Amino acid sequence: MALEEAIDEYTQDGTVDLRGNPVLRSKRGGWKACWFVVVYEVFERMAYYGISSNLIVYLTNKLHQGTVTSANNVTNWVGTIWITPILGAYIADAHLGRYWTFIIACIIYLSGMILLTLSVSLNSLKPPPCNEVIVGNCKKASTLHLAVFYGALYILALGTGGTKPNISTIGADQFDEFNPKEKGHKLSFFNWWMFSIFFGTLFANTVLVYIQDNVGWTLGYGLPTLGLAISIAIFVAGTPFYRHKVPTGSPFTRMTRVVVAAIRKWRLTIPNDIKELYELDLEEYAKKGKYRIDSTPTMSLLTKASVKTGSTNPWMLCTVTQVEETKQMLRMIPILVATFVPSTMVAQINTLFVKQGTTLDRAIGSFKIPPASLAGFVTISMLISVVLYDRFFVRIMQKWTKNPRGITLLQRMGIGLAIHILIMTVASLTEKYRLSVAKEHGLVENGGQVPLTIFILLPQFLLMGTADAFLEVAKIEFFYDQAPESMKSLGTSYSMTTLGIGNFLSSFLLSTVSHITKEHGHRGWILNDLNASHLDYYYAFFAVLNFLNFIFFLFVIKYYVYKAEVSNSIEVLTEELKGMTEIRD
Repeated sequence: MALEEAIDEYTQDGTVDLRGNPVLRSKRGGWKACWFVVVYEVFERMAYYGISSNLIVYLTNKLHQGTVTSANNVTNWVGTIWITPILGAYIADAHLGRYWTFIIACIIYLSGMILLTLSVSLNSLKPPPCNEVIVGNCKKASTLHLAVFYGALYILALGTGGTKPNISTIGADQFDEFNPKEKGHKLSFFNWWMFSIFFGTLFANTVLVYIQDNVGWTLGYGLPTLGLAISIAIFVAGTPFYRHKVPTGSPFTRMTRVVVAAIRKWRLTIPNDIKELYELDLEEYAKKGKYRIDSTPTMSLLTKASVKTGSTNPWMLCTVTQVEETKQMLRMIPILVATFVPSTMVAQINTLFVKQGTTLDRAIGSFKIPPASLAGFVTISMLISVVLYDRFFVRIMQKWTKNPRGITLLQRMGIGLAIHILIMTVASLTEKYRLSVAKEHGLVENGGQVPLTIFILLPQFLLMGTADAFLEVAKIEFFYDQAPESMKSLGTSYSMTTLGIGNFLSSFLLSTVSHITKEHGHRGWILNDLNASHLDYYYAFFAVLNFLNFIFFLFVIKYYVYKAEVSNSIEVLTEELKGMTEIRD
C-alpha cells in the first residue's frame, strides 16, 4: 500500500522536469502551472490581434492598396501564420522539445514585432499620407517600404510557428492522463484556454484598434509589442512549475516508414492472430515513458508494415504501435479537410467584414467606432458562449449521454459548422439591404457613406463568436486528444493548419470570383467601391459552400473511429457520472 502511494506521488504519463527527472505530482503541473500558460496567452493574443485585426485598414489607408489586394495580403499572411506551426511541431516533437522550441520561437516573434513597430513609426519606411477617397490616386508604397513591412510580418509569422502548436500542448501536458481527477481538469482546459485567447483578443479589438485609428499607429503597434514581451516574461516565470514531455523523434519519419513498409509488403497476408505481428515488449515502452497501442482492423494495408518477413530494416518492418500512430494521424485528415471551409469564413472577420464597416455610419455622438472593433463582439459572444457551454450545457447533456464532455467532440464541431451556414446567410441578407439603401441615396458611384448604423453588421459577428465556441474549441481539443501521445504537437498543428489553409483558400476564392465575375464586360462582385460591388452574391456563394461542406462532414464522421484511451481515467469519469445520476434518481 505504501509503495502504491509512493508511485502515485509521481506522474504516470512520462512527464519530467527540464533535467529529465521524474515529476512529483504535488510540485509541478496542474492548474498551478497552467495559470502561467493561460495568462501568457491573454497577453500574446492581445499582441497578435493588435496587429491582425486592423491590418487591412493599415494596408488600405497607409500603404494605399485596393480592396482585393489588401484583403489577399491579409489572408496570405494569416495563412502563413497558421501553416508554420507544422514546422514548429516537427522541431518540438523530433528535436528540441516543446519548451525550448517555444522559447526560441518567442525571440523570433518579438524581433518581428519590434521591426514592425519601427516600420509604421519611421517616415522613411512608409509612403506619405493621402486623403484621397480613391486609393488608386495615392502614391504607392516603395519596394523598400513593402520589404521592411512584409519582412517584419513574416518574421513574426515564423516565430508564431514555434509558439502556437506548443503553448496549448504545454498547457495540456500539465494534466496526467492516468489520473482521473487530472483527466477531468483537462476536459475543461481547452474551454478556458479559448477563454483566455478571446479575452486578450477583446482588448486588442477594442482598445488597441481605437488607439490605432484615433491616436496613431506607433502607439497602436508599440503596445502589442510590449504586451508580447510581458507575456514571454510571465511564461518564463512559471518554468519551475512545468511538466515536460521528452522528444520522441520525427513523427514524419516514423509515419513515412510505415507507409513505405506497407507498400513494399502489400502482397502479404495479415496473420489471423495479431500477436504474430511485430511489437516490442510492454516493458520496453514503460522504460521510455511511452505508450504501446494494440492493433486495430481499420486501414489493413498499413497493418502489413508490421508483418514479420525476417528483415529488421526499419523501412521494411515497423512495430504495431508505429502503425497505429500513423493510422491515427491519417484518420483525422478527412475531419481536417471538413474544417477548411469554416476557416475561410473566419478569414472574412478581419477583411471583408471590416471593409463593410468602413462604408457605414460609425458615429455614436462625437465618438466614432473603429470598424475593426466589431470583431470585439465575436470575442464577447465567444466568451459568453464558452461559459454557458462549460457551466450549463455540458452538465445538462451529461445527464442524458453519460459522456464526461456532454456531447462528443465531433458533435460539437458539427453544431459549429451548422451555425456557419446561418452566418453567411445572414451576412448576405444584411449586405443586400445595405446595397439597396446605398442605391436609394445615390451612393453607388461615389463610394459615399451609407446612412445606416454600423451595428446592422452585429448579428454576423455575434453568430461567428457562437460558432467559435463550438467549432474552434472542439477542433483544438479533438486534434490534440486524437493524436498519438508521441505526436501531440503535430496533432495540435492540425488545428492551426486548417486556419492557414482556410486563409489561403479565402485569397484564392476572392481573386478567382473577382476575376470571373469581371469577364465579358461585367462589373464584378468585388470592387474597391463596395457600394458598386455585390458582396451579397459572394456571401450567398459562401452559404452554399458551407452547406455542401456540412454534408461532407456528416459523411466523413459516419466512418470515423475514435482512438482508444491510453488509460482508464475516462472510463472512471464516466462511471462516476453514472453513479451521480443514479444517486440523484
